[in-house]
Amino acid sequence: MTYLELVNDVLVRLRESTVSTVGETTYSSLIGKFVNDAKRQIEDSYNWNVLGQTITVTTTSGTSSYALTGAGQKFRINDAINTTSVITLDNTTVADMNRKLNFGTPSQSIPSEFCFSGVDGSGDTKVDLFPVPDGVYTLKFDVTIPQANLSSDSTSVKVLDYLVTQSAYARALIERGEDGGTNSSEAYALFRGMLSDAIALESTRYPEDNFVAV
Repeated sequence: MTYLELVNDVLVRLRESTVSTVGETTYSSLIGKFVNDAKRQIEDSYNWNVLGQTITVTTTSGTSSYALTGAGQKFRINDAINTTSVITLDNTTVADMNRKLNFGTPSQSIPSEFCFSGVDGSGDTKVDLFPVPDGVYTLKFDVTIPQANLSSDSTSVKVLDYLVTQSAYARALIERGEDGGTNSSEAYALFRGMLSDAIALESTRYPEDNFVAV
């Protein structure tokens, strides 16, 4: 469903008139905020396959720091490999990396370790590598990256749309109080059950992702 469709779905559940654009009324704009809040909560609850991306880093000789372009700062790392050397990259601590890169002259060889180290000017997370690359290597980082906040009416949500509408509906009920229909606690309990069911279903396909934080 698109951003506008999500907002209108919630408005219908609230017995309100639908709109032609999310910003048409103050109330529809508020529902749009709830939709984005709901989307964020669902994204944070599990490593949804639909949010998975692979970011490729190509090294240059003598350079230890690289940006994960497009990763931003809110993501989960699932795997990291050096496809040139056919090895796994180990995620080490910042303290360990600092010592390896700064105590004496760091060795230059096939990179086999990484750690996260600040962000670049675009707000993308950077990684430090060790050993410092002695040539060109292709590194692939498998990550889960949340979708940017929905802002355009026509943007489609990536995570399950029915979960987004149910959570946004519960939030809207809390905001305006009880009005004779479903109360907010019932609506939120229903959302939690639906979310748990969706996670259980997806986890059967990805046993490595049996992590739940709802």
